[in-house]
This record gives sequence, C-alpha cells and structure tokens, in this order.
Amino acid sequence: MQILLIRHGQSEADILNVHEGRADYPLTGLGREQAILMAKRVTEDYRPDVIYASTLCRASETASILSKASGAPLNFEDKLREHDNGVLAGVPFEEEKKYFIPKTMYERFEKGESAIEFRMRVESIFSKILTECCEQRIAIVAHGGVIHCLLRSFFKMGVHIEFSFPTGDTGIHLLEIKGAKRIIHFLNDTSHTAAIPSTVK
Repeated sequence: MQILLIRHGQSEADILNVHEGRADYPLTGLGREQAILMAKRVTEDYRPDVIYASTLCRASETASILSKASGAPLNFEDKLREHDNGVLAGVPFEEEKKYFIPKTMYERFEKGESAIEFRMRVESIFSKILTECCEQRIAIVAHGGVIHCLLRSFFKMGVHIEFSFPTGDTGIHLLEIKGAKRIIHFLNDTSHTAAIPSTVK
C-alpha cells in the first residue's frame, strides 16, 4: 500500500502570527491556491483511492479540494487534529510567555494534551487507517505536528528519539509498505507551489 501524507495550505493563523494547534483558522486565498495546485499534482501522479482528513477547517478544506479533484471518498477523523495546545491556541507569539509551555513530553498544555498523549493518539488512528485500507493508496491530509508523528510511527521510532520532519504548506510525502519493507519515495515535496507567481507568495 502507498501512503500520501499531505499538510494543509496556508491558514489565517500564519498571517496573524498566532499559535495555531487546536485554534480553528480557515485557509487564506493563497492557501486555497496551494491546495488546488497540490490536488492537481496528486490527482495526475498519485491519485488516491481514499482520503482521511483532520476535522479542523484548514485541513478539511484542503482535503475537500483534493477529494473534488480526484474523486476519492473523504473520511474525517477527529484524531487527526493537531496537537491540543489548550489555552495557547490562538495566542499571539509575543504573548506566549504568559502561558505554561511544556518542557517534557509528559507535561500537558493547560487544558490540552502532552506530547506523548499526542503521539499515542496519532499512532492509534494511523493503525486504524492502515488496517482499513490494506493494498490501497491512501491520502492523509492533516497538520505539521500530526505528520511528524505519523512519520515517526511509520519509521517505528521510539517516543524518546528526537528527529524533526518539517512539512511546508501543502507539502507531500509518499511512503509505501510492501510486505515487511517500509519505503520512502520522497518527503516534503512542495514543487507544485512553484506555479504560484512570486508576487502572490
């Protein structure tokens, strides 16, 4: 089976310079244009059989654009939401010092979740999706933090191993499970956004 991991397009939070996480900001005009170009690329080269997406609007809108372009059915999953950063959601970056920021994976954001709870949540939904979609090409449209956890899960990394997997707006990762092998075709491809005029970017 092949697995496409896709991050949502630019959201309003990126313009406002606020912590996103569970804050539910929509896509910007640029974000929608990024999503349209991503959907064209994926549909032409890696058309999915089924799409799973976070229910937060920046991801759900990106996934809906892909579903419309590709014709693939779309399933929304709450467990694909971004890390629950509790009271920090929507807070401007310059005001974050007023709030508790967890320093270990076991500490929770106030009214949120810890890093290890986040990882386990993502592990559980990833296992469910892989079980449901054996031998299909699936697309998972989510958030940077979720994709980071999904990649660590795919590589069977322990929770204490610190590797970073950044993903740009509408960045695409293509993975494959073939028997006992786990194959990386590419990571964080954003070449489709090169078609956006530099004046828009």
